[in-house]
Amino acid sequence: MAISFSATAKAEICRVFPQKRCCALAQCFGILLFCNSFSADGIRIITESREFAQNLPKLFKKAFSVSFDVLPETETSGKLIFQITDREKITQIMAAYGFNPADTLALNVNLAVVEEECCKASFLRGAFLSGGSVTDPVKGYHIEITTTHSAVARQTYALMEEILGFYPKTAVRVGAQVLYLKQSEQIADLLTYLGAPVAAMGIMEARLEKELNNKVNRRCNCDDANTSKVVEAAQEQLAAIRIIRERGLTENLPQKLQQALIARENNPEASLTELAAMMEPPITKPAMNHRLKKLVELSKEAV
Repeated sequence: MAISFSATAKAEICRVFPQKRCCALAQCFGILLFCNSFSADGIRIITESREFAQNLPKLFKKAFSVSFDVLPETETSGKLIFQITDREKITQIMAAYGFNPADTLALNVNLAVVEEECCKASFLRGAFLSGGSVTDPVKGYHIEITTTHSAVARQTYALMEEILGFYPKTAVRVGAQVLYLKQSEQIADLLTYLGAPVAAMGIMEARLEKELNNKVNRRCNCDDANTSKVVEAAQEQLAAIRIIRERGLTENLPQKLQQALIARENNPEASLTELAAMMEPPITKPAMNHRLKKLVELSKEAV
């Protein structure tokens, strides 16, 4: 089974493991605020990323010195589910972020946890690994992170603007808050910041390839249009020459026009530049065009 672009990006980000406990706390904070469930009743994290699944137990051990109560089977395919149901563990984790288990209806981003630059990056890594995805750039440009907490979405929105210098777009999807980007440069900047420069390069390579293809298509369309115009003009000129011959006007034409008439008649597919080179002496393309137009005008007068 082919690995998705999003899975590849997450695998690359997972190679950046926090070395300091404060960064581990910040990354777990992003994971928890953007995961499937984070409340006094329990913590539930669902992922399809094998690399993220491998890092999760180590992250929680480094940040809180706790282990998960429910771990996925190592051979499980598809979605991997991690759970913490022990009340003491949940209380300990929430206390690390200044939360009271009795009041978790309005979770928010505790700015003290993301005060340092390294912790800001770790927080956004956790948010993307837990609740994010990025579209294969061959299909389109789109990256998003999703949370069920309105305050968290608003504060992460402001945090991304502070870090990256641009605002994400926002949307509501089935009650969830979505922060997303659709510009290739911004997506590449975010992926680079998160620690996935190879994925970011994939975004930019796809963009360059699309621009090149579009340029080639425009050129081909332009060439086709020009070819059509040349063919139509040649057909008009050949029709004019037939009328001139039918009316017996050929012998009365000036030598230059006779020369142009014979050249076009004998070379129906030649371009103006090619016909101009056949004249004795050779003339310019505009001059050749003028002679052929004169033949067309004479044919109309003869009708």
